[in-house]
Amino acid sequence: MTQMPFYVSPEQLMKDRADFARKGIARGRSVVVLSYDKGILFVAENHSRALHKISEIYDRIAFAAVGKYNEFENLRVAGIRYADLRGYSYDRSDVTARGLANAYAQTLGAVFTQDAKPFEVEIVVAEVGEDSDGDQIYRLTYDGSVADEHGFVVMGGTTEPIEQALRSRYTPHQSLGEALAMAVSALSADPSAGEAGESGSARLGPGQLEVAILDRGRPRRKFRRIVGPLLERLLNESDPIHDVPDTDDPVPGPHDTLSHDTVNHDSNHHDESNHHDTGEQGDVTQDSAGAGDSPRHESTNPQTQRPRTEGEVDGGESTQG
Repeated sequence: MTQMPFYVSPEQLMKDRADFARKGIARGRSVVVLSYDKGILFVAENHSRALHKISEIYDRIAFAAVGKYNEFENLRVAGIRYADLRGYSYDRSDVTARGLANAYAQTLGAVFTQDAKPFEVEIVVAEVGEDSDGDQIYRLTYDGSVADEHGFVVMGGTTEPIEQALRSRYTPHQSLGEALAMAVSALSADPSAGEAGESGSARLGPGQLEVAILDRGRPRRKFRRIVGPLLERLLNESDPIHDVPDTDDPVPGPHDTLSHDTVNHDSNHHDESNHHDTGEQGDVTQDSAGAGDSPRHESTNPQTQRPRTEGEVDGGESTQG
């Protein structure tokens, strides 16, 4: 007896896939992306210092995501390769958030309809313009749908209370400090956020946040992460600072990080000064020694990384027969 093939209607299949993806995304912590007077701000609740939800894609373009990390990390890397290839083949100005969003939409749509399971991700691709009217924010969902957002967008977790809090307070020309305070307050309104108490009003601290900006005032590469003392000062309502400095840190960190960590910079500068002083003393000692008494400097073969023997050249072979 031949068994009848198992049949599921396309409507039911797509509904099950959508429900599966939405549940996975809802388990993630929320991300807020919004425009402010000098650029675009990204704020995510993220307790990990190693795994990022917010990243740079290209000169004026950044990426934010919620959901399964391995899936949206693959999308991020693919976006960087797309942008690099297009910028190299044509011109850097030809790399746009709109083109990247269309590429992501095709990938997400194909995975949603053809693969065994859809991606449990939701992403935002944002591009900062010459002015606030030129800012572009695109939101892409698990099925490849694209939405052109204006002002702000919220992803992941429980979005309704966060969107309600932002809608009641958001204005398009806020300073960075005002926009950051509003975004953190809205994220703290999520009952599942951080260490919120029964009222859900506990404010998220710097150690629970991942913050970055696209700063339209910077040349070429607009993306900067905000961490350390600078983030603490921006979150401190009693501190007079309301924006990032016009110049980068004296010692740039990874991902063009802005920390304004003057303590560590002064310490590094002090160590360099001590090293410089020690070097000068060594030169004096060497100069004061008699001819032929200077210490011998041991050279190293760059290929084998072992001390070079007398008569040996870079190929590792001896010049002696």
